Amino acid sequence: MSKPTPISGFPEWTTSQRMIEQFVLDRIRHTFELYGFAPLETRSVEPLDQLLRKGETSKEVYLLRRLQADADGPAGDDALGLHFDLTVPFARYVLENAGKLQFPFRRYQIQKVWRGERPQEGRYREFLQADIDIVDRDTLPAHYEAEMPLVIGDALRALPIPPVRIQVNNRKICEGFYRGIGLTDPEAALRAVDKLDKIGPAKVAGLLAETAGASEAQAKACLALAEISAPDASFADAVRALGVTDPLLDEGIAELVAVVETAAAHAPGLCVADLRIARGLDYYTGTVYETQLLGYERFGSICSGGRYDDLASAGAVSYPGVGISIGVTRLLGLLFGADALSISRNVPTCVLVAVGVEEERAASNAVAEALRSRGVPTEVSPNAAKFGKQIRYAERRGIPYVWFPGAEGDQVKDIRSGEQSGAVAGEWMPPHQDLKPRIG
Repeated sequence: MSKPTPISGFPEWTTSQRMIEQFVLDRIRHTFELYGFAPLETRSVEPLDQLLRKGETSKEVYLLRRLQADADGPAGDDALGLHFDLTVPFARYVLENAGKLQFPFRRYQIQKVWRGERPQEGRYREFLQADIDIVDRDTLPAHYEAEMPLVIGDALRALPIPPVRIQVNNRKICEGFYRGIGLTDPEAALRAVDKLDKIGPAKVAGLLAETAGASEAQAKACLALAEISAPDASFADAVRALGVTDPLLDEGIAELVAVVETAAAHAPGLCVADLRIARGLDYYTGTVYETQLLGYERFGSICSGGRYDDLASAGAVSYPGVGISIGVTRLLGLLFGADALSISRNVPTCVLVAVGVEEERAASNAVAEALRSRGVPTEVSPNAAKFGKQIRYAERRGIPYVWFPGAEGDQVKDIRSGEQSGAVAGEWMPPHQDLKPRIG
């Protein structure tokens, strides 16, 4: 068999990186549960028509087909694809289980998703997301849109990562403004403005003319709106100074003011109103979020989401929601690539129990069991070599302590300092900082 080659866009972390990832997931999960979100996992596949119902995602969806499937097989309603985010399957889950759910329904979901986009640094074809959503029946109060940044701010502040800044906008501001200047296709205008950071204002102006039918003056007004940014509610005065009026615009301004002021009271500097943020998916209808990792802004958002009113509906009943998603793999990939995360040892093991001779392995196993029963990660030496070799084995694996069973009493050695002392397996505990690997 020839040497395997990696598949681009499908990351496989080292064991050390995986331990860091597990630490990050545990912290995120803890914060989500502090805010009352319950765990949920949905299936990995959805009907293709469901996946393509909202947004320009057809080029990103991976189809699911058996190797021996008929080439002219399922299409349309019967075709299946891997989910490209967790919001669309969550909306489907709400519709299927609405009769069993208590509203407002708060859930978190940590799963892999798949997107067939071009892999690059921080962008993958298979990656892990951590989502929270709140949905209600028929109406969803706007104060939930102000809650999202608080949860994400707390979750990310609990991690050993650089500070973040959450950029917020409201699609009602954009749509109301575009209507107020006479544009008849606000969604096309939103999609064009969403490309501002990628292609620049001149090309966005051309795209506005081409796809949204904007005149030169209308395109200029759209770009002027997108230039507004403020760390507080002063953005509202800047929008009004453009002289455009529309009821939807006023509604969006009021909602975004509430988001910015709520975030400022909770964590000053966490949020900034940035009116160029549009989010490319069509299903967003209110507040939208994008999160910059300070020092890594050139890579784009590591956490995003927004308010959606029409994604889940059944007849006359709708289930509006708001959600936000942390791109866990994206975040970690950027930090791993910059060597910005480290771990104090490469294995969970805190103690290696030495084996004097193979006939005494049972005694070493008993020590290990006593330590594990008290929460100390422990393994037993793989062979009864000289103690010097067993110590070197522990050093290579990064295990800080070696335990030596003895007929006249056990000894434990900190192989970093060389200090050794008597110990009893049913009583001894390592210093707290050594019990588990530390992330830095």
